[in-house]
Amino acid sequence: EDILREDLKNPKFKKAWDDLEVEFSIIHGIMKKRIEKDMTQKALARKMKTGQAVISRLEAGTANPSLRFLKRVAKALDATLTVTIS
Repeated sequence: EDILREDLKNPKFKKAWDDLEVEFSIIHGIMKKRIEKDMTQKALARKMKTGQAVISRLEAGTANPSLRFLKRVAKALDATLTVTIS
């Protein structure tokens, strides 16, 4: 968090971060919930009946998940998926 705070002082970095804020927020929420549940990527994938590589790509930010897929992730994590537009 300290490194991120410093990086956000750089205007170019801040713009790139802001442009990807929604993606980062989703990724962070998934990872946080998975860790809170003491689940590995493999365990989450198994519960979702998918491969660990799929979860890895999701958490790395290299996947473009559908809303349906995010609902499956939330269900596997016993979490709530909330989508808002403001």
